[in-house]
Amino acid sequence: MREQPIGEALVDDEIAEVEACASSHYWGREISAFGHEVRILPGQYVKPFVTRGKTDAGDAIAISQAMRRPDIRSVRLKTATEQAAAMVLRTRVLFVRQRANAINALRGHMAELGLIADRGIPNVGKLAAALPEEGDARVPPAARAVLSEILAEIDVLTSRIERIDRQIALEAKRDDDIRRLTAIPGIGTLTASTIKAYVPDPATFKSARHFSAWLGLTPKLNSSGERLRSGRISKMGNPELRSLLYMGAMSALISARRCGTPSAWLRRLMERRPLKVAAVALANKTARVVWALLTKGGTYEAPGRLAEA
Repeated sequence: MREQPIGEALVDDEIAEVEACASSHYWGREISAFGHEVRILPGQYVKPFVTRGKTDAGDAIAISQAMRRPDIRSVRLKTATEQAAAMVLRTRVLFVRQRANAINALRGHMAELGLIADRGIPNVGKLAAALPEEGDARVPPAARAVLSEILAEIDVLTSRIERIDRQIALEAKRDDDIRRLTAIPGIGTLTASTIKAYVPDPATFKSARHFSAWLGLTPKLNSSGERLRSGRISKMGNPELRSLLYMGAMSALISARRCGTPSAWLRRLMERRPLKVAAVALANKTARVVWALLTKGGTYEAPGRLAEA
């Protein structure tokens, strides 16, 4: 079989093997247009097979060797539409991070002048109101100019985030999978949209545990001889999706503490585990429910309804 290295890929007469990178899905679509079957491998699984210096030929050989390993799973080739949905979410994360940086800078600068307000995004207005009128000796003119620029930047970023949120909510109303996922406690429109964008085909995972392990919500194992120890969660996979599931689990636990819950499993979990540990366990279970709904169909039924049935 004829093989030819192209960049960081190895193309033969039938199969094209590509290492996952910023443009791997684009080149995968271009190569598949010529009739090749494209397989994309995660870069961290290809790296151990690279010998000596980094060259295109050496990378191509490493990709070919990694593809022959039965325990290395390839990445599903995404369409341009699926990548566009992920771009919307990543752009929102970018703006949220930039707004947080601007708010922290504003708070720090104003604290140097003795102007302090409570933490949190809702209190940004109090920071703006704490800025005295022009002519106040407490705020030098140079400081007033830059503080006004930061406040304007926060307003611009907030409006951008709100526009993206409206776009995400509009798309969520048209998607049946997202509507079914939002019925799960702890999963809102943003989390459901993120799951659908980053996991377009959950059937690629063998089981629900494989899916939760990919998210980094399963514990690390340390085995030696007959001793097996479970450590902290691995935190592998997509950090944004894992964080959303964790924050949703924290919200569900706080609500359960205040209003109670029909789930006996959740009540026992809150009794014997600290809040953050319970949140990780609930996020793990939520991820498994998500996988089951997306692969097997159906709708989510609350524990109380199942008991009544």
